[in-house]
Amino acid sequence: MLLGLEGATVRFGGRPVLDAVDLSVAEHQVVCVLGPSGSGKSTLLRAVAGLQPLDAGRVLLDGRDQSGVPAHRRGVGLMFQDHQLFPQRDVGGNVAFGLRMHRAARGEQRERVAELLDMVGLPGAARRAVAALSGGEQQRVALARALAPRPRLLMLDEPLGQLDRSLRDRLVVELRELFGRLGTTVLAVTHDQGEAFALADRVVVMRDGRIAQSGTPLEVWQHPADEFVARFLGFDNVVTATVAGTIALTPWGKVPVPEDALQGTRTLLVRPAGVRLLPAGEGLRCTVTARTFKGTHVAVRLRPGDGGPPLEAACALREAPEPGAAVGVEFDAAEVAVLG
Repeated sequence: MLLGLEGATVRFGGRPVLDAVDLSVAEHQVVCVLGPSGSGKSTLLRAVAGLQPLDAGRVLLDGRDQSGVPAHRRGVGLMFQDHQLFPQRDVGGNVAFGLRMHRAARGEQRERVAELLDMVGLPGAARRAVAALSGGEQQRVALARALAPRPRLLMLDEPLGQLDRSLRDRLVVELRELFGRLGTTVLAVTHDQGEAFALADRVVVMRDGRIAQSGTPLEVWQHPADEFVARFLGFDNVVTATVAGTIALTPWGKVPVPEDALQGTRTLLVRPAGVRLLPAGEGLRCTVTARTFKGTHVAVRLRPGDGGPPLEAACALREAPEPGAAVGVEFDAAEVAVLG
């Protein structure tokens, strides 16, 4: 274990912003911490970096308690959302900053700067002015600067938050490949679940200063721990249900559930892919209230005729009914999750 948090607690005005958090990050692992604003994810990052003192608990790096160890001696790299590049220095001067602080020889600095700029896709850019760079290029320079001193742990605070969606989607793939090639240990925080799921080996979802769920991206996506996690991931088809065998009694009527589903009164999640549209008059009668193009599919909003909670279905563009259309609905047990 490279990083460990044991009962890490931070209070602001007596209120716990980080509430007795336990977390471990193995060497060469990429861990992304997800959560809404105010969930404590950025405070966690600052506490690990040494920028925010703990009120209780410990931060361990390589098994060593970091209490009293200043930020610049923890051997971690930190990259902020706004990059915080030095405008008076050129690209090479920015990347070499940490190396100068470590008193690296000039020749070593030049070689490392050239190596990193090539690695992040900016070969030969050392003499360029920071002000002349695009947002994506500045992000790459900030990453190269954070990697230059070879930190044992790289921490990213909303690293792609200021970039447009297409650039963000491309860069997250490049980051994943780069970290894998370098064997970098990464702790990142973001509010964007798509970014976290594409980048991470493990996802940690936070709520009100505590960890709501931790697991692989597939585990968290397929089996959210509770209603909060499910809704944070963007699932709206969540209701209270009574599960008996392979059937759940819900406000939408009887819904099939997997054979190994937990029994009794539970929270039920039906993924949009599990809401199948039928001709009007079949299954659960619904009216289409809206449809939204999502790129890979169309999200269709449905109002059940018996007054139950609204539903969202996912279907192909050519099959998406118009708003106002009457349709039927059936449910696919493979896309239903009974939450713990």
